[in-house]
Amino acid sequence: MTAFSQKTSKSKSTKHAIRMSTPVAKLPGVGPKRANAFIQRLDIHTASDLLRHLPMRYEYEAAEDQIVNIPQDGIGTARGQVAELRWVPGRFGKKGRFEVSLQDESDSLLLTWFNAQYLSRRIQIGDYLRVQGKTKSFGNYTQIVNPKWEKLEDPDLAPARDDKLRPIYPATEQLASSHIEHIIETILPQVLPHITDPLPADLLKHHEMPPLVEALKMVHQPDDLDQTMIARRRLAYNELLLLQLGIAMKKTYVRDRLQAPELTINEETDKQIRDCYPFTLTDDQNTVVKEIAHDLAKPSPMNRLLQGDVGSGKTAVALYALLAAYTSGKQGVLLAPTELLAEQHYLSISNMLQDTNVSIALLTGSGTTKAEKQKRKIIHDEIQSGDIDIVIGTHAVLSDEFEFKDLAVVIIDEQHRFGVMQRAFLKAKNKGTVPHHLVMTATPIPRTLSLTVFGDLDVSTIRGLPPGRSPIINRVVDMNKTDDVYRYLNERLSRGEQAYVVLPAIENNGLEEDPKKQLRNVLDHAKLIQNKYCPDFKVGLVHGRLKSEEREAVMKQFRDGSIHVLVATTVIEVGVDVPNATVMIIEHAERFGLAQLHQLRGRVGRGTHGIKSLCVFIAEPTTEDGSKRMKAIASSNDGFKISELDLEIRGMGDFFGTRQAGATPLRVAQIPQDMDLLMLAKRDAETIIEGDMLLKNEDNALLRSVLLKTHGSTLGLIDVG
Repeated sequence: MTAFSQKTSKSKSTKHAIRMSTPVAKLPGVGPKRANAFIQRLDIHTASDLLRHLPMRYEYEAAEDQIVNIPQDGIGTARGQVAELRWVPGRFGKKGRFEVSLQDESDSLLLTWFNAQYLSRRIQIGDYLRVQGKTKSFGNYTQIVNPKWEKLEDPDLAPARDDKLRPIYPATEQLASSHIEHIIETILPQVLPHITDPLPADLLKHHEMPPLVEALKMVHQPDDLDQTMIARRRLAYNELLLLQLGIAMKKTYVRDRLQAPELTINEETDKQIRDCYPFTLTDDQNTVVKEIAHDLAKPSPMNRLLQGDVGSGKTAVALYALLAAYTSGKQGVLLAPTELLAEQHYLSISNMLQDTNVSIALLTGSGTTKAEKQKRKIIHDEIQSGDIDIVIGTHAVLSDEFEFKDLAVVIIDEQHRFGVMQRAFLKAKNKGTVPHHLVMTATPIPRTLSLTVFGDLDVSTIRGLPPGRSPIINRVVDMNKTDDVYRYLNERLSRGEQAYVVLPAIENNGLEEDPKKQLRNVLDHAKLIQNKYCPDFKVGLVHGRLKSEEREAVMKQFRDGSIHVLVATTVIEVGVDVPNATVMIIEHAERFGLAQLHQLRGRVGRGTHGIKSLCVFIAEPTTEDGSKRMKAIASSNDGFKISELDLEIRGMGDFFGTRQAGATPLRVAQIPQDMDLLMLAKRDAETIIEGDMLLKNEDNALLRSVLLKTHGSTLGLIDVG
């Protein structure tokens, strides 16, 4: 039995004072397992991250009291120790019940849960519980039926003596909301006195927003719901203003302080470039080419985002910029996130330029043999001497082993995978001048995100598709229809068509099943497709664990038609172009994000032979969001619409997920819900930067410090100074 006395809260002693920068592993009540769960599951690394992990809702909780004093026939809250428990089986068709006798120094309380035998594995004699629910008299006992309950790890924690709003936090299996609440409750008094508000007081007064310390207190320990809304608005504005300040500073600095080579394109060079294409550019492509040519002619560096749906012809536009560098006697580089995509770009661009004098090199990170290292060194030497005009590669180009002789244009494909840190690094590699930058994405960016994650970039858009492309037919089917899907696939294969079968990627994130087991599953599934579903056709397999030369050998066979079905993980998400592939089957489609499904689907429908392409999503969604994704992907082939739906379903925090290196820093602000706050922050940031571009004024010193700490790397502000 626990003494139910008036003890004050005893937070566990800590060796170090708690500050906003304190690692989550060093917070009181956080052991190694919880620290790992915070980091891996909730992306919480520091006390600052934790304090910006806001409640998703609040629940009314009656004041705690001794059992003898809780009201009869009302809502009561009490704590005590489990003295007895039992499972009472149901009889004559009635439900069984689990009963617990909870005791404190004053009395006992009978807790009853119907049809909940599983609780006998979670509640043990000697456990300390806090319970809440509607009370009623039951013989000599006070009883609560189906109470809310939580196990108390620290039974001496002072009880709440007043009614209160209790925060309910986004939680995980390893981290209950009550655990998160207790940790925040413990660290708040230690952290708050050491927080200095980075925002100017007059700005807060103008917007009628509370100071940062007050907002944090109100959002985690509110007196009423009005306080939570006021606090959340202030914290969201804080994030958005910092982000918009970084964007405004970067954009102004690039425009006013950096020098780039001026690449003037006249009619003669324009014709020379266009003659390299085996096709005529579309109207959208021509519009974007004009925007790019206009930027390249300026003495300040181009900083442009090119977005277009899958198959819209972005690479052709990128090639124009690379050739503009070549015709000016300078060099260009095209960076891809994967070796497979880099190889694809190299093959297609080499084919287009085979009758020209343009020298192209492929540079990737793979290849560890002596001969491969020697070959890479030769390429490095030729880049440094200027003998190579266009370099196509992966992150290997970012190494410190060499420098370009005269780099003028940098193209970064699939910007959301590459990350802004690498983009900033490339800018630092060129001496004297800064190269022009064009970043491309086949994941169209919703307008709200173009103001945030890519706000430092000008945006060009290709909306149309090249002529002759047929729309893709989409079908979502249940898992139990798998055999029917593969029977139909055989019909398509017998007509000479080819197909992709996509499986979830092999991951090694320490959370899911062993990657080796996942690999076995992929290999076994490929064998199943070959032996059971497609015995008369050749099935190939590519996945992220294959060496690049092995993967390319399989891809070459698929491209030349000797492999009929390519079983793949998401390594074929972008860049793979096989016009004869007209069918895609995506298994366990519920495991993929909406934008990723659209990217995968873009591998088919690339031919101009008039055959209708088909994408089948075999899925078994277990969540509402999963069902929404399946409905959305089946309803539209428009990547721009898909992108908006994806943002709507997942919210900005998850929109980029693990694909964004230096992902969105917004924990509190919700996009697009906080669009009004975003625009307010944008206006304020532009006004501040207009008056003090580098935030060097004394009044802005703290704001500058927080900005560089928050966005210095991800927005490339370190080189701003």
